[in-house]
Amino acid sequence: MERIDADARDRAAQFVWRTGSLVDQRRMAHLAGAGTGDQVRDAVLAHRTGDGGFAFALEPDVKGPDPQPLAAMTALGLLDEAGALDQETGAGVCDWLAGCTAPDGGVPDLLDTIAAYPHPPWVQAPPQDRGGLLTTARAAGYLLRNRIEHAWVDGAAAFCRTRIDAVEASHPYEVFSICVFLGAAPDRAWAARAAARIGDLVRDTGLVLLDPENAEGAAVPAGYAPGEHHLACDFAPEPGSVGAAWFTPGEMRAALDFRAAEQEADGGWPIHYRRWHAGIELQARPGFTVAALRTLRAWEGRA
Repeated sequence: MERIDADARDRAAQFVWRTGSLVDQRRMAHLAGAGTGDQVRDAVLAHRTGDGGFAFALEPDVKGPDPQPLAAMTALGLLDEAGALDQETGAGVCDWLAGCTAPDGGVPDLLDTIAAYPHPPWVQAPPQDRGGLLTTARAAGYLLRNRIEHAWVDGAAAFCRTRIDAVEASHPYEVFSICVFLGAAPDRAWAARAAARIGDLVRDTGLVLLDPENAEGAAVPAGYAPGEHHLACDFAPEPGSVGAAWFTPGEMRAALDFRAAEQEADGGWPIHYRRWHAGIELQARPGFTVAALRTLRAWEGRA
């Protein structure tokens, strides 16, 4: 089933050409078959800092010139998306991550240096003596998926396995990271058991909005903005995703239909999280637009 036609795709592309950063425009060109993964890679690597980390608003909510683990995670995800995460690049990111790794083997999501630059007022650096599952699981998952060899990956994977086994409550962005890790974890039997348990948690605790046409009054996770719901296709952006097994065909169709219908008159897709400055919506929407197109294309003919 085609949920967006050629006109809708063209309007989305025009929106990204009009408003997107270099990274977003390279991603759109790659998605459209007019650009290469190496070009995406070059745009991402332009955000490297002198010590091998990533900064300069590669992640729209993380500003300033100081590298952050969350920005390194974002870089790995973009390189993975483009099929451009090679051993040399991946090992270099691991070298940087190793420098801010806590004794438990994980990295904090943000370093204390985030306080020196503009950031969402509700975002504060977590304790620096322990790792965060959100950043560590997603970064380790991308590195494992691309067979990057580095001692940091082994330690991070052990951290993730221990933390995932202990999860009793979570939130959508952390679950997205858990899904990336579980999709690449070497112990497939353990990953399958963990995925089933996390999927039950997602459904039982209302982390997913299964009926997007009737969102009014539906609860949102603690700390999220009013109306900041996540759909089945957010947990399963492609048919091979770990989260795809958590939803019925009907639930997935409802999510994809709703996501397609969210395209706005200017061709782009909206963001749903809290706006903390006047420009964040314009800065973030092009990336959300590319992500929406990728998800809809991945599921075309499958749901």
